[in-house]
Amino acid sequence: MFLRRLNHILFLGFLTLTLISACSKDISHRVTSVKQLAAECLVVQHMLGETCIPRNPHRIVTLWPNILGNTLALNVKPVASTYYTAQILPELHDQGDGIEFVGNITEPNLEKILLLKPDLILANSKLQNIYEQLSYIAPTVIMDLPFPPPPWKQQLIELANVLGKKEAANSLIDEYWQRIEKLQQALGDRRRQMQVSVATVSLNHGIYAYGQNHPVGRVLNDLRIQRPPAQRRDFYYLSNISEEHLSDIDGDVLFFLYWRGKDAKEVLEKFQQKPLWRQLKAVQHNQVYFVNAAYWHETDILSINAVIDDLFKYLVNTP
Repeated sequence: MFLRRLNHILFLGFLTLTLISACSKDISHRVTSVKQLAAECLVVQHMLGETCIPRNPHRIVTLWPNILGNTLALNVKPVASTYYTAQILPELHDQGDGIEFVGNITEPNLEKILLLKPDLILANSKLQNIYEQLSYIAPTVIMDLPFPPPPWKQQLIELANVLGKKEAANSLIDEYWQRIEKLQQALGDRRRQMQVSVATVSLNHGIYAYGQNHPVGRVLNDLRIQRPPAQRRDFYYLSNISEEHLSDIDGDVLFFLYWRGKDAKEVLEKFQQKPLWRQLKAVQHNQVYFVNAAYWHETDILSINAVIDDLFKYLVNTP
């Protein structure tokens, strides 16, 4: 009886030591794995939680226009995108070469993305409904994009933090302010005297005016350029302006955003035939400039710089 109890005690002791040793090895392995993971990836907080992404991703897929633009501006070239920046900014043709097209911005082609074997996918809240599918393909970061969207500078900094490019983002913002100062000097006192309007017209929403919260509105604010009274408020854009209130889009200078496509052209041509259009001061003084809505409506730094190019072209270099 005594020997049986002794054997039982010895067996329990051996089992306990074995379990302790196994647990110790498992804990040690886990600690080592966590340390290796921390060295190889970066935990990023985003609107749908947190994602451990590669510290130096090489095969990035961008699924929104401003994300692609800002990524390129930060000297990071994605392998694929739902949007091709060079289509609206010809000077970026070389940067756009080699970027695969993976569908439109509302329905990216998941099968094509999978075949590209990305190591990071960058999207925003417009695509949160497919976040789970994207996460199965590669680590996915969802940037928050409410309406109205955050200021373009904030969007650039948030993306730079994900990509480890904060210094590059700060340099881009510094260059922006240098261009703003240069444009202010070129305009001189004119920027305090003239009123600059920004507007467009569309088939579904009629006449638009753009307010101070729109990216272009923020650029004009930074320049301290005067806006027409109806455009000085804190709104993104104001749609369906009636023809009786067409004076809301009038100014000494009118930048009119045009959209490419046959339908948009027909809408614009019909609008230009209206008598009230011809009564606008900017029209009578030949100070209406038609600019590409594809980048005047965007929030990435490449588009913002293209807007500044247009402001130099039409406000400084045009008689």
